[in-house]
Amino acid sequence: MNIITRTAAVSFLGLASAAGVMIGNAATASAAPTVPSTVTIQTEGTDLFGSVSSSSACEADRKVVVYKQVGARGGGNDINFASDTTDDDGEWNTGNTGTEGKFYAKVKKTNVCKADFSPTITARR
Repeated sequence: MNIITRTAAVSFLGLASAAGVMIGNAATASAAPTVPSTVTIQTEGTDLFGSVSSSSACEADRKVVVYKQVGARGGGNDINFASDTTDDDGEWNTGNTGTEGKFYAKVKKTNVCKADFSPTITARR
């Protein structure tokens, strides 16, 4: 191998190596959340509250969205009704909404924590 061929071969291997590192990092960066989470919803009159249960890294500061169910659940008509952020113990509370109906909660996913939906509950005065 002459000097030009050897330089080209070394350059090619260096570029191939760098491309492999970039592809590997991209795969890691887009990895799906892996820590399971469970969100609950309860009612006392028209107060809506619940908790997120998971590993400690996935309980605090999680956004919980409460949906008011319209017709069949997940039919596309459900209303984004309220939201709250969990406290250090994973608890959330919308306070007294004054609204009766069927509701369910969703905890949003993060880079580490999976999303979850609660069962539907009925709030009555």
